[in-house]
Amino acid sequence: MSDRRFSVVICVYTEDRWEDILAAVDSVRTQSLPALETLLVVDHNPALLDRLSEEYKEFGAHGGSAAEGEEVRVLANAGPRGLSAGRNTGIAVARGEFVAFLDDDAVAERDWLRYFAEGYDDPRVMAVGGRTTAAWASGRRPRWFPEEFDWVVGCTYRGLPPGKVRVRNVLGGNASFRRGAFDASGGFATGIGRDGDKRPLGCEETELCIRLAEALPEAVLLIDDRAVIHHKVPAVRERFAYFRTRSYAEGLSKALVARSVGAGKGLESERRYTTRVLPAGVVRGLRDAVLGRPGGAGRAGAIVAGVAAAAGGYAVGSARARRGTVTFSSGPIAPVSSGPLPEESPVPDASLAAPVPSESPIPSESPAPSVSRASTASTAGGHSG
Repeated sequence: MSDRRFSVVICVYTEDRWEDILAAVDSVRTQSLPALETLLVVDHNPALLDRLSEEYKEFGAHGGSAAEGEEVRVLANAGPRGLSAGRNTGIAVARGEFVAFLDDDAVAERDWLRYFAEGYDDPRVMAVGGRTTAAWASGRRPRWFPEEFDWVVGCTYRGLPPGKVRVRNVLGGNASFRRGAFDASGGFATGIGRDGDKRPLGCEETELCIRLAEALPEAVLLIDDRAVIHHKVPAVRERFAYFRTRSYAEGLSKALVARSVGAGKGLESERRYTTRVLPAGVVRGLRDAVLGRPGGAGRAGAIVAGVAAAAGGYAVGSARARRGTVTFSSGPIAPVSSGPLPEESPVPDASLAAPVPSESPIPSESPAPSVSRASTASTAGGHSG
């Protein structure tokens, strides 16, 4: 396991998350399996780039005092604004055999990378994801918020089998890939996904993983729920308005995924999720309401509202895709300079990745005792950015 060298990429975009960013980096630097390096990719924010460069100047590649697992490199997003291009920038300069991704408002448990590394003992495994738990700003889950929709706040949702299970796609804020996965399939899709504080799109992980499976039919993608991170959920995201907006945006993103890889592959997991997991959630909520348990009716109603919002987003996104008003690009990861890049530097097309969305789930009905027997599940949720 000691030779499993990980580069950890954390994409950041706002100084409002300064303390969260420092906490995320600290959680990587204290892993039981030290990372080779931590790459902080700043998304078109010169002030944040300068501030982080100063903060970690003693821990850079040439800082002289960085011990094993402590090297932190700060660099600018070399592509267009957005999470996908930021991740591609990190991949392009990563020196590790494996590339892991952590959200900028999350902290990883001490054995996070160690559990990722164990998954790669099987050479067929191209990606390993983990379990993301919600750290609610209010201190507890809102009573009306259904666990089946935890992907709305970038967390592991109810319905995904426990343990180590084979999946269709991993969740980008808590995931790792073998470096060769990007050589085979290209990087993350641009033209979709998070872009600062704009509409909370997502699904770039799903599209990438489907593309990876097409490029490498024998590839295995896993979720190991022992690889845990804790993801902050700010107060604004505990509100129903955000829940509805995020669900609608997921529908928009899913339409792009379907356009990229076909509706069959792009929505196969989602069909099971909407026909099995969600109806069971509605029944559970109504039962709780009849028994006088708080929040039951609210959860049942939220599930119905979330499905309606996502369906509306999918219809709109499909219409836009047919009209050709939505574009995205994909391609191989191109090398870029590892140093801070000027804000107006040109974006080479090769550094972009294919587009499309997706983080809706569809879990397998039972955990797999071994990779070869595991049924395929899908993870839901998106970057919290």
